[in-house]
Amino acid sequence: MKNTIFGLFALFFLLACNATKSPNTSTYKITNRIALNGDGFWDYLTVDEATQRLFVSHGTEVQIVYLKTGKLVATIPDTKGVHGIALAPDLDYGFISCGRDTSVTVFSLSSMTTTRKIKVTGANPDAILYDGFSKRVYTFNHNGKNATVIDGVKHKVVSTIELGGEPEFAVTDGQGMIFVNLEDKSEIAVIDAKTMKVVQNWPVSPGKEPTGLAFDVKNSRLFSVCGNKKMVVLDSKTGKVVQTLPIGQGVDGVVFDPGMQQIFSSNGEGTMTVIEEKTPDKYRVLATVPTQKGARTIALNSKTHCLYLPTAEREPAVGDERPKVKAGTFVVLEIGAPK
Repeated sequence: MKNTIFGLFALFFLLACNATKSPNTSTYKITNRIALNGDGFWDYLTVDEATQRLFVSHGTEVQIVYLKTGKLVATIPDTKGVHGIALAPDLDYGFISCGRDTSVTVFSLSSMTTTRKIKVTGANPDAILYDGFSKRVYTFNHNGKNATVIDGVKHKVVSTIELGGEPEFAVTDGQGMIFVNLEDKSEIAVIDAKTMKVVQNWPVSPGKEPTGLAFDVKNSRLFSVCGNKKMVVLDSKTGKVVQTLPIGQGVDGVVFDPGMQQIFSSNGEGTMTVIEEKTPDKYRVLATVPTQKGARTIALNSKTHCLYLPTAEREPAVGDERPKVKAGTFVVLEIGAPK
């Protein structure tokens, strides 16, 4: 009897210890709503961790929030159809893709003022990436099915890369290789930053219509989130699919937090999927966190482990028109890290 009691106690102790080692996903929740003026639509947002500033695409401007106070501190105007913001702190510049006027707005990170506009070589520049390895900026032109390459120092177009598909989000390994989702092809195109050419195309099957892309550089793992409610993990050295996991509907963004060893998928249906990287070859869904409908893009502050998702309420649809944003409802949701 004593042995049985002792065995049960030991089992309970081991279970308790294992429970404390597991990530505490129950505390993932909205901890703040950063309200911002304006009723335009939104797309990507970016965190500058060195200055704790959040850059938010919003209609025809980029709004800059100081994260320690949640207050608006600056605005970059005249960014028609803004999609994304790429930061180059080593050059003291930021670059904004403007889909409606087929341009990139260049601004000073120090003064937060526009320095010039650059016309790109493809229609509807969407995602934008600064590659520190080559010191070049890449705009991924969704309707043009190509990428414009800009010298980050001289602010001049140096090349156009034909992609053969509609590009969405892109990431860099910092060592000369760039990866971009091709939504209509359900592929990842691999670009050699030295030659500025596509060198490989990898299918993301069983994923379809990939949008957001994140990267675990240390373990060479790409996380491609897809329109058919799947996240596909690929080996960035070989293109081999490692694992596929379920996520929510309407995804457009994903981030990887190396400190937490977790991946976060922002689903426009109003949820965020939390996935744990147990090993580079083994993943599991930890939680589905309620957010707000329309919160489909996401940014990470890896220093604080906080996540940021923009959204707004919509007016009722009229015919085939896109539902308008309800006035005064645009917010950036802040999801706090587990305690």
